[in-house]
Amino acid sequence: MSELTHLNERGEARMVDVTAKDVTTREATARCRVNVSAEVAGLLAAGEMPKGDALAVARIAAIQATKRTPDLIPLCHPIAVHGVDVEVTLHADGPFVEVLATVRTADRTGVEMEALTAAAVGGLTVIDMVKGKDRTAAIDEVVLLEKKGGRSGHWVREA
Repeated sequence: MSELTHLNERGEARMVDVTAKDVTTREATARCRVNVSAEVAGLLAAGEMPKGDALAVARIAAIQATKRTPDLIPLCHPIAVHGVDVEVTLHADGPFVEVLATVRTADRTGVEMEALTAAAVGGLTVIDMVKGKDRTAAIDEVVLLEKKGGRSGHWVREA
């Protein structure tokens, strides 16, 4: 009926069967950007947020989210996550917080959704940690920056 991979012959959603695919090393990097007020940027830089170290909490939340991705995204395969690196950086000149998540595996399908989920949940955690001081804090973007491995090889987002 359709060339869409996540639909069966009746047009119903399904999880793609990846059994026949080779296990290969795969990696993906995603970014979330959270705009914050100048006041919050100053509090973050000084480590004086009322809820504590917002950037550290966001980093741990992003790592946890990586492992929960198939519970959140209905057709996402549960895969073995072998490595997660998360950098949470305050850019006071913006002012914004950047969450950069890189996820690695050796499996039959990629980790793009895991990287995107990590970045997004890290960003949401920043908002939760700063909302008492900045009700306008907002996610500006969640984007996939790069993926490596698998059938489609290496892909980098153009600037």
